[in-house]
Formats: sequence, C-alpha cells, structure tokens
Amino acid sequence: MSSSSTTLGQPSAVAEQLKPEVRNYPRFLLCLLGIATDGTIWFYAWMFVLTAVFLVGANAWAVQVADGMIVTHMTDHVSWGLYIANFTFAVGVAAGGVMMVIPAYLYHNKRMHDVVIVGELLAIAAIVMCLMFVTADLGRPDRFWHMLPGLGRFNFPFSMLTWDVIVLNGYLLLNLHICGYLLYMRYLGRRPSPKWYVPFTMLSIFWAISIHTVTAFLYCGLGGRPFWNSALLAPRFLASAFVSGPAFIIVTLLILRRILGERISYEPVRILVNIVRVTMVINLIMVVSEVFTEFYSGGSHTASARYLFLGLHGHSALVPWIWTAIIGNLVAVCLFLSPIVFRRTGVLVIACVIAFIAAWIEKGMGLIVPGFVPSTLHEIVEYQPSLMEWKVTAGVWAFGLMIYTIGLKAAIHVFAESPHEKLEGDVA
Repeated sequence: MSSSSTTLGQPSAVAEQLKPEVRNYPRFLLCLLGIATDGTIWFYAWMFVLTAVFLVGANAWAVQVADGMIVTHMTDHVSWGLYIANFTFAVGVAAGGVMMVIPAYLYHNKRMHDVVIVGELLAIAAIVMCLMFVTADLGRPDRFWHMLPGLGRFNFPFSMLTWDVIVLNGYLLLNLHICGYLLYMRYLGRRPSPKWYVPFTMLSIFWAISIHTVTAFLYCGLGGRPFWNSALLAPRFLASAFVSGPAFIIVTLLILRRILGERISYEPVRILVNIVRVTMVINLIMVVSEVFTEFYSGGSHTASARYLFLGLHGHSALVPWIWTAIIGNLVAVCLFLSPIVFRRTGVLVIACVIAFIAAWIEKGMGLIVPGFVPSTLHEIVEYQPSLMEWKVTAGVWAFGLMIYTIGLKAAIHVFAESPHEKLEGDVA
C-alpha cells in the first residue's frame, strides 16, 4: 500500500480537513438511530401498536393498488372521500404548528422558545401524512410522473393543484431544515447561528398560512361545486387549523410534562389554551354565518347544505357526522372558556380531544363529501367509507404518529444531553 493511504479506523486527510459539523454528522445520525430504538416498556408497547396498525394499513393499500379503487366506496359521482378528507385536515394540523412559532419568535416568549420544536415536529409528521393520503387517493400512484416538470405537465402557475404541491413540499423542507439544524447544533453543544434558522422560521410562519389558504383555494376555485364557493372557506380553514394543531400540541405537552416533570413548563400550555379559546369562537361564528347564508337565502345551490345538515329526499348519511361535529364544537368551547381547564388536567385533555375530533369531522366528511352531493347532474349518490379505506387511513395516521414520537424522543434526548451553560437563552 502507498504511504498516503490510511489504516483502518483512522480518519483520512480529507476527513481531517472537514469542519467538525460535517465530520460529526454521521455520528449524529447514528445517535438518533440509537435513541429511536431505545426506551422503556411503555415506549416499546406504543411503537408496537403503531407498527401493527401501520402494517395493516400498508397491506390494505397494497390490495387497493392491486385490485383498483373498486375496493373503496368512491364513485364517479363522489370521487373524493375519506383520503382527501384526512388530507385536508392534516394540512390544518401542519399549519397549526405555527402557533408555537408566532409567540416564540415574534413576541420573544422564552417559555415558548423551549418547546417550539414540538410544533415543528408535528408539522413534519402532518405533511408526511398529507403526502401519503394523496398517494393513497391516486388509483395509479405510478402515474404521478405526469406532474413532474420535464416529464409531464406541471401546469404552473395556472393550476391550483401545482401550487398545492409546491407549498406542501416547501413547508416540509422548511421544517426539516429548522428542526435538523437546531437539533444538530444542540448535539454539538454549540449555539445555533441565527442566520441559518431565523429567516427560515419567519418564512415558515407565512408558509404555514399559505399551505392551508392554497388548499382552500383548490376547493373554492371549482365553479361546479357551489358548496365550496365561499369566500369564507380559507378563513374557516385557518381558524379550524389553529384549533386542531394547538389542541394536539397541548396534549403532547401534558404527556411530556407527565414524563419529564417540571422540565416542561406549564406556561406554553396556558398560551395555547388562550389561543384555542379565541380561534374556536371565531370558527363557530364563521360556521353560523355560512349556515345562515345557505338556508336563509335559499335557492338550488343550497341543496348540498340541506343534504349535510337535514338530509335531502330521504338521504341523510352525513347528518349524524355534522351534528356530532357541531355538538362537539359547542361542548369544547364551553370547556375551554371555563376556568376549570387550568385546574384539572383531565378536563383540558377531554376538551382538546373533543375539539380535535370535531374539527376532523367538520373539515373532513362534513366538507369534502357534501361538495359532491348532489352531483352536477342533480343525482344523489351517497358515500360512506369502506373498511379498506378505514384501514389505509389508520395506517397513515399510525405512521405519522411514529414519526412524531421518534422526533420527540430524539429532540428530548439531544436537548437533555446538550451543555446547558453554552445554550442558556438560546432558542430551541
């Protein structure tokens, strides 16, 4: 061997010339891998359940790809069902993560700085779920290449779908960069350079709003679906997003506080509860405005709303769904506005769960499906998800929760092991 070669286990001259950040990156990835596979019996049980559910969903999706969309209950009349309903809701959950960023960075709230990465990790998991739901909704996912620039027709900037693809993937990359950079700097025990994350963080605030706004425009821009043709659709999307996202984060912080004790401050929970109080009331006001406009003005364009809330010509498959959401919203508002949520953790968790489920129904089955009933030919074809669709949906949610759990576990470990004296006052 030549004298320039190195012995096994010794760094090469090229590696020695690399910056410490680059040399330590493989070690950082191995550290995260070790964290993700090490935990208590409760962690293993949780991950086992999620893995089992995900495998059931993956098998159901494989059957769907092999046999075709006939295994679902979607038809030519109702071509968007449970998958797109969950996609719409998951976009809101991802956008709701920005509620951690606004108080932390715009108002310099130190308590929110310490836990803002929880919202960023939720956004990553939610966007991954969005992409998986869209893939599941494609009867032939291999035909996605038709949208790739150069190979197919991206139709930018004329198609709202292409705008949705850009903002969703852009938001995912933004959050991956922010979380990855901050965690890596913590791992190295160094203070993050503001120029490498602050501009991206500020951009993520506006980008989070854009992902849900563009998704709303995708629906209300369809002239043949009068149920979606409302100028309030985008504001309603944002209001409900700032309910579901913070509600999920509140439960996460309470669980972390139960595990880690006083290391997790209760102040971020108080801030998020106050945010949910305001946004839930705003969302209800918008819903009442929509209902008043639909039913008071009358006309043929109110058929979808009548089918949703009251049933139409003996068809009422969605009536139980929407009234469950309305009652859930009212109950959640009463609980959130009560001072008891700050005194009893159990009541706060119940309020968050009810608000989350109500938002899921309202923006999912209560929004997507009625847009297709009656059809443009004035035919009423009802839709209820098939068992196959429920399995795929459960699998996607399980995979998203696995990503979120592993991300939180890695973040907690890295932050706990980082030298506190070097990072005091630093943002997380």
